[in-house]
Amino acid sequence: MGIIRKTKAVEVLLNTFNNSKEAISAKQLISQLNKTFNKTTIYRVLDKLEDDGVLHSFLGKEGLKWYAKCKDCSATVHKDVHPHFQCLSCGRVDCLSVTVAVPKIENRKVEVSQVLIQGKCEKCFDE
Repeated sequence: MGIIRKTKAVEVLLNTFNNSKEAISAKQLISQLNKTFNKTTIYRVLDKLEDDGVLHSFLGKEGLKWYAKCKDCSATVHKDVHPHFQCLSCGRVDCLSVTVAVPKIENRKVEVSQVLIQGKCEKCFDE
């Protein structure tokens, strides 16, 4: 995890992600932790955890930034190239373990690609 200092904010954010199987938006974290840490501290720690390969981020509905735990990433290489699913009913967002082929584009080198799939999750599908 690089040389990140184990501050209280780092510890709280890591525990939040360790206890969640879903992605968490920056907006949710700020709302949940606003009595403990200010918004600037939360964003700074999220950026550092992403730089260190602990978290990855992506944009969801309405341009909100979401974060989820990385698997086998490092500060130099992010291996979390996968689509994300956002439920249009309950808002839940999670990582999908399916492969989506990113097309090769002539005279271009794709370094980052984000795929957001929206619909109804398994909990809302039957409602």
